[in-house]
Amino acid sequence: MTQETPLPSDTPMPAAIPPVNDPQAIRVLLNLRTIAVVGLSDHPGRPSYDVARYMQGQGYRIIPVNPTIRESLRQPSYPSLSAVPEPVELVNIFRRSEYVADIVDEAIAMGARGVWMQMGVIDHAAAEKARAAGLLVVMDRCLKVEHGRQFSL
Repeated sequence: MTQETPLPSDTPMPAAIPPVNDPQAIRVLLNLRTIAVVGLSDHPGRPSYDVARYMQGQGYRIIPVNPTIRESLRQPSYPSLSAVPEPVELVNIFRRSEYVADIVDEAIAMGARGVWMQMGVIDHAAAEKARAAGLLVVMDRCLKVEHGRQFSL
């Protein structure tokens, strides 16, 4: 497999919103460069920290969203998506499934281009709501794993 160069974050959205976990949606989302990580921990042993650190190391801008911490990965943490003072392209969710609907509502309101629910995070109704609002959606997949598949040598 050859290494592909990520597209700039102004990558156009598909004309029609593809289904959840569509390969084209995954490719577009992996090319968005500003990621708010909802539920990001400040503990290096946690999966959210590992995935966010990896993505940061790949050149992505990581914005921690967690009301219980002050910062993570040397970035200030915000208590909610609505508190983030800059545009967010992709919302990566590391929260239990019962919290996803509210997070999706915030992602829609803030104008995010996509929502990525990590492994084990599943909410079909919230995914369809996000799609209906024009967001690309990946569910029950790991951002780090998919990045590795897409851009590995």
